[in-house]
Amino acid sequence: MASRRLRAFKRWMKSQGIQCSDTLDFIDCPQQGISVGALSDLHEGDVVAKIPKTACLTIKTSGAREMIESAGLDGHLGLSVALMYEKSLAQDSPWAGYLQLLSPQECLPLVWTLGEVDSLLSGTELHKAIKEDKTLMYEDWKENILPLVYSAPQSLNPSSFSVKEYFAARSLIASRSFQIDEYHGFGMVPLADLFNHKTGAEDVHFTSVSPNQEYEDDVDSENGDNNELSKISGHDKRDSTCENSYIHSDSESDYSSVTGEDPMMLQMIMVREVKSGDEVFNTYGSLGNAALLHRYGFTEAHNPFDIVNIDLELVLKWGCSLFSSRYCRARLSLWRRINISGSVSENSEYFEVSSNGEPELELLTLLYIMLLPDNTCHKLDISICTADKVSANIGMILSEKHDITWSTSSEISKDLLLTEKVCRALLALADIRESCYGSKSIDEDVEALKRCCMTERKLYHSLMLRISERRILEKFRTYATAGAQIQTFQDANGTSTTRKRLKKH
Repeated sequence: MASRRLRAFKRWMKSQGIQCSDTLDFIDCPQQGISVGALSDLHEGDVVAKIPKTACLTIKTSGAREMIESAGLDGHLGLSVALMYEKSLAQDSPWAGYLQLLSPQECLPLVWTLGEVDSLLSGTELHKAIKEDKTLMYEDWKENILPLVYSAPQSLNPSSFSVKEYFAARSLIASRSFQIDEYHGFGMVPLADLFNHKTGAEDVHFTSVSPNQEYEDDVDSENGDNNELSKISGHDKRDSTCENSYIHSDSESDYSSVTGEDPMMLQMIMVREVKSGDEVFNTYGSLGNAALLHRYGFTEAHNPFDIVNIDLELVLKWGCSLFSSRYCRARLSLWRRINISGSVSENSEYFEVSSNGEPELELLTLLYIMLLPDNTCHKLDISICTADKVSANIGMILSEKHDITWSTSSEISKDLLLTEKVCRALLALADIRESCYGSKSIDEDVEALKRCCMTERKLYHSLMLRISERRILEKFRTYATAGAQIQTFQDANGTSTTRKRLKKH
């Protein structure tokens, strides 16, 4: 039997014109929340739900629209005000039947205490990012929402727009909002946000019918950030200014009359077969555990999209343990002059290590240049000064060393960069990165996870993240050790068994 809140939600859906197939089963589990199952076999192409855009909670549909737009707020800030406003109305809100289904806040690290962030996420990819998020979002609240509460034309309850309520709203928006269309922007989509995520296992696809885009033209939802109706990331540090415009024309009604589709309706369409009794999954994209925990508050075991980042700062720390800081800066500058750089996020530059332990080519190239003999490095420096050779300088150095004919259409091989010294550097970097997790070993983390209950969500998912990252570092060490062994074998035999092509970067 459906829970009381589910029955209330179903009545509310009916009142809002939300059409939901009788083949969908809503399960309300006290520990894990609501999930959606199949009461009978579902087939590819089945439309299992239709949701009017007017039933979605957006800046445009909220009773706070005029106040929000007068204040010049949009994006996450504007939607947060809309959500807090509707929650403040309680049963008087048109979305009361939907809002009562939601938790007060999602268990995202964003709403954890600073003590919990420091103790549970130390060393992980999220530690620094979450602390930055909390600081920036507090500033957003103080600068934009606090003044609005006291200057709004209608009387607002300050407690409904407190910093705690703002963070709670942001956690719900991060984990539940979808991009709807150009006019509405993104918002809360009732029913659509009840489906759980499973990496690489999308069962149902959400689409917004419009005059210019049909379902067949939608981008595959596994590339979630590009979908018209895709899961919104909570990763943005600040809200960018959105210049949404909406020009109403007869094209929508013309489209509707020709295709029989309603441009004001969102559809949920099955994209694969689901057997009766099985759960129906959505996918939020191809995300590693750090991104999943950051945006949605959970992790997955054996996630193939997990990564570990090695900050440029750690590479320089390693370099300065062997060479002078002046030496390291000079080699770093030389590396940059070859038009190579790491990935950049905010003020941090870093290198990704994939789930199989393989580092980015950019990291190997930097280490290779750091470890070049002075005369070879000088030769490389001179070659960069010649404009027509800028793109070929690394290839030139490698081709001379390995007796390979350089071609501008050739491909730089990671194997050629994996000298014995570079491999030793990778192992040293693995140790430095591992030290960020503190004194507890990975085995201790694994044992702690075994003792942990799923209901201890913060501890459970932070341990999952730590373990998944540290297992990648183990593979990273294996990668470096294997490379060193190959180089030792080649040096002992005086030959190079690797003859891969080189490509200009």
